[in-house]
Amino acid sequence: MNIQNELNKTEGFKNLELLAKQVVEGFIAGLHKSPFHGFSAEFAEHKIYNKGESTRHIDWKLFAKTEKLYTKRYDDETNLRCHIIIDNSSSMHYPEMRSFSIENLNKIAFSVLAASSLMQILKKQRDAVGLSIYSDAYDYYAPEKGSERHHLMLLNHLSEAVILKHQSKQTETYKYLHEIAEKIHKRSMIFLFTDMFQTNEDEEKLFEALRHLKYNKHEVVLFHVFDKQKELNFEFSNKPKRFIDIETGEHINLYADAIKENYSKAVANYFEALKLKCLQYRIKYVEADVNGNFNNILTTYMLERKIFV
Repeated sequence: MNIQNELNKTEGFKNLELLAKQVVEGFIAGLHKSPFHGFSAEFAEHKIYNKGESTRHIDWKLFAKTEKLYTKRYDDETNLRCHIIIDNSSSMHYPEMRSFSIENLNKIAFSVLAASSLMQILKKQRDAVGLSIYSDAYDYYAPEKGSERHHLMLLNHLSEAVILKHQSKQTETYKYLHEIAEKIHKRSMIFLFTDMFQTNEDEEKLFEALRHLKYNKHEVVLFHVFDKQKELNFEFSNKPKRFIDIETGEHINLYADAIKENYSKAVANYFEALKLKCLQYRIKYVEADVNGNFNNILTTYMLERKIFV
């Protein structure tokens, strides 16, 4: 079944589990051609051997295939808790679309499909997953669980995040991140999907909230979701256009070329500042361009999971 046909309308997100499975299957197939060769089929049950560890649990058959040392990982070692956070403010619904394809996603659709793909892998790992969705309110919260019923419930709420578009919803991200941090008591891996475009946002308050998420030794990964072509490079035709702030409704009429250079420089500086702040607070920062694929998201999970466990 062609994944593009499954995603040709917004309602296609009702088939979110099927889409996520296909994304993950494509990713794992690609691992056979990557430096992770030999790892993809076994990563749910193996971990890389570290010098100084006991050699008793080394999988020598896997070593014969890959020439890399892995030790068998048992159930009590594999289970982890993961909490996924989705920013569903109005700016995440940019660009506005009537239909979708796998190569044509806006920020919320990309985030939801990426999150669902992570959930698919976590499900195979028998890990517990929780979900938070926020906009100008704390829209949804579910604690970390690993049951099939819980998995389907989360998929349903993720689908609704795409289908039910919010109009002019601003958000105080830091407020909801503090609330989410208070709910996560056991050590967890936390994935945050956001475009980091908030109105009236105090940057220091935002990073205080991100630091709060790291409390109790949580590992935090910030997936910075944006449309690189338009939101960073400002690639628009040089015709008079009206640019409208999706969250405030404010607008300005101008020629794109008149401000392109200054705009791109300002946004690039902002993004670089975000990276440096995340580095300072030991938060993993990952660019997530909606025009790209999901490999960067899933590879980040694999690398972080080895660190976390």
